[in-house]
Amino acid sequence: MVLVRDIEFYSLCEHHMLPFIGRAHVAYIPKGRVVGLSKIPRIVDMFARRLQLQERMTRQIADFVDELLDPHGVAVVVEALHLCAMMRGVKKHEARMTTSAMLGAFRKSIKTRQEFLDNISRGSEPMRF
Repeated sequence: MVLVRDIEFYSLCEHHMLPFIGRAHVAYIPKGRVVGLSKIPRIVDMFARRLQLQERMTRQIADFVDELLDPHGVAVVVEALHLCAMMRGVKKHEARMTTSAMLGAFRKSIKTRQEFLDNISRGSEPMRF
């Protein structure tokens, strides 16, 4: 498993035109082809730097890595704080949204999925912005 975790990103909610900021965790199981360490954060940035919905962004990252590398599986978890929830409406400053996309081995194998989830939760600190 190749995992790049805690990739910080900044995006803009297409519904409210307010920022959401967070971290993405991206993993894949190579089937012969790998990419350099900097490529995964660049993929996250590519999708974050547009008017976006977190749910869609999560799936776009997973689909792109899957198409690019044709790996045995791809897993993406995105955690974000949404200023729309912090500044307006419910005004909950600590509420964070988590979305995930699991493809291939991560979807089929609970052991593989659990290994990924264990790795991203190990040593994580709360997001502070």
